[in-house]
Amino acid sequence: MRRTARLLAGTALAVAAAAPAHAVDATRPAAHPRAAGSGSLDVYPSTVTPGGQVTVNTAVCGDPGAGTGDAGAVGAGTFPLAPSTHEGEVIGRFRVPPSAQPGTYEIVARCAEGDRQVTGDLVVALAAAHGQVQPRGSVKTGVGGGLGPDPVQTAAGVAALAVAAAGGTWLLHRRARGDGI
Repeated sequence: MRRTARLLAGTALAVAAAAPAHAVDATRPAAHPRAAGSGSLDVYPSTVTPGGQVTVNTAVCGDPGAGTGDAGAVGAGTFPLAPSTHEGEVIGRFRVPPSAQPGTYEIVARCAEGDRQVTGDLVVALAAAHGQVQPRGSVKTGVGGGLGPDPVQTAAGVAALAVAAAGGTWLLHRRARGDGI
């Protein structure tokens, strides 16, 4: 038993020693460069429901800056980037199609001058209430639904149940008094 433990410990140490010095440190978050130039693409809001409007801005294109945005991944196509009121930034807007499916999509902004571009992530989610995604559709449980959603039929069913409950109570009361049926 001890020999097996020593063998396993020795193997683990040998593997650790042989690992390259540039191995990824699992305790540190990985860096994700977002832009080919310097800067990033700000997407607001970063989470949107289908049909919602999204605004993007970046300082990568410089002053007087202009460019083109591409939201084709989410189905919104291209949109113009124009100088904003913030010095050195460009801004653009697009609407997420109502048919967009939930998921994470890459939005790209390309500067008019040079070959600079930046990307940002847009999350499309179903209608959210306090950060939670609400389900859509129905569940087939096999319970109910025999009469349908008609309010007249529902009222008739409730009345029939009330009459049956009253009659059963009356019969149990007579029996308890000894009057018989």
